[in-house]
Amino acid sequence: MWQLTLPWWELVLRATLVYAALLLLIRISGRRTVGQFTPFDLLVVMLLSESVSNALSGGDESVVAGLIGASTLIALNLIVAVVTARSATVQTALQGEPVLVGKDGQIFRDALRRQHVPESDLRQALREADCALEAMQCAFLEADGRISILKKPEAG
Repeated sequence: MWQLTLPWWELVLRATLVYAALLLLIRISGRRTVGQFTPFDLLVVMLLSESVSNALSGGDESVVAGLIGASTLIALNLIVAVVTARSATVQTALQGEPVLVGKDGQIFRDALRRQHVPESDLRQALREADCALEAMQCAFLEADGRISILKKPEAG
């Protein structure tokens, strides 16, 4: 139960490889896959629940192996958070940037399609912002998957 069948460093390496692979897959899959989570939060939630599985532990089902895997994932998430907070370049590479999906009352359907976002999501964001399409100055798909609406300034 407390005895490891694999070296501790192999467990750390396995957790790091799984983290990196899933981070890449989530990043490639698009923003709407993760909804309101940042990709890193979702990744940690998914991997923590699996930290004692064979993918991370190589069949070692000991408590120590599970704790090593979980600790590695938490440490990696902390490192990513610190690095992205200090480097705009790394933040953009890992989290992405807002994408303009509408302007001056026009919906950019190609941009929505490239981001795998249905037009109905943009229309829902307009309703939630109490903004008619014609009154929309800009609509952005944020890096976390939310859609932000900026209204045109009111004439007066």
